[in-house]
Amino acid sequence: MKGKHFVIHAFLLSCLCLTLAPAVLVLLASFRSGNDLFSLSLSDLAVTNYIKLLRTTPFLQWMLNSLIVSTLASIVALVVTTLAGYAFARFRFPGRKYGLLMMILLQMFPAGMAMVAVFRVLQVMGNLTGGVIGLNSLIGLSLVYIGGGIPFNTWMIKGYIDSLPKELEESAYLDGATPHQTFAQIILPLLGPILSVVAVFNFITPYSDFVFPSVLMQEAKRYTLAVGMQSFISGNFSANWSLFAAASILGSIPILVLFFSIQRFLVQGLTQGAVKG
Repeated sequence: MKGKHFVIHAFLLSCLCLTLAPAVLVLLASFRSGNDLFSLSLSDLAVTNYIKLLRTTPFLQWMLNSLIVSTLASIVALVVTTLAGYAFARFRFPGRKYGLLMMILLQMFPAGMAMVAVFRVLQVMGNLTGGVIGLNSLIGLSLVYIGGGIPFNTWMIKGYIDSLPKELEESAYLDGATPHQTFAQIILPLLGPILSVVAVFNFITPYSDFVFPSVLMQEAKRYTLAVGMQSFISGNFSANWSLFAAASILGSIPILVLFFSIQRFLVQGLTQGAVKG
């Protein structure tokens, strides 16, 4: 048994090292004064990259744009998919079966297939709204992520609600509660774990995505973090990997804060939603 435990521990330790190695490499690169991503020397470590990043680049504007898009997408997606998931889980109405089937089918196609259509739709919407919702619009970019995440998030919430006993709602109805009161006071407080999962997914995806912002955001002041950081390493003859690494470290802080704030809900939300549905 001791030998078996040793093998398991060694395997887990190896997986941990492989997981942490890229993060440690990027962290060390962010403190180097040169432009190399990897170096065996630790004598030239300094914070000059972070100072240069904050003083000479629009890094904070890029991060702010990413936070606006991610927060807006997360909040709206929570509202829309929570109501949709509850409706599909508890009510029977014409088109329910085919609506669920359609959402499954939509998940089979990669988002990149809709790039041309999304670009054209935002172009037309920009002309109709005076640029408020369209190309180079943070609201328009947020709507892209909201629409793309609705099928998957609705299915997750529906599966979680299916795992809740219907007797809770039936008891509330017998006490005279309306459907709105039952949802708001009985069901919604129980959805904390799955709503945390949906919030994290809908925040991380826009925050870290590069493809859609690189096509839809055509002005430097509208760049998100991923698109802005790409400019550090896109030179024809040079790439500032140290500055890129520093931006990566600072840019990961909001994700880490969000994850550690609600991590106790994540496992429960991911597992319980797979019980039924």
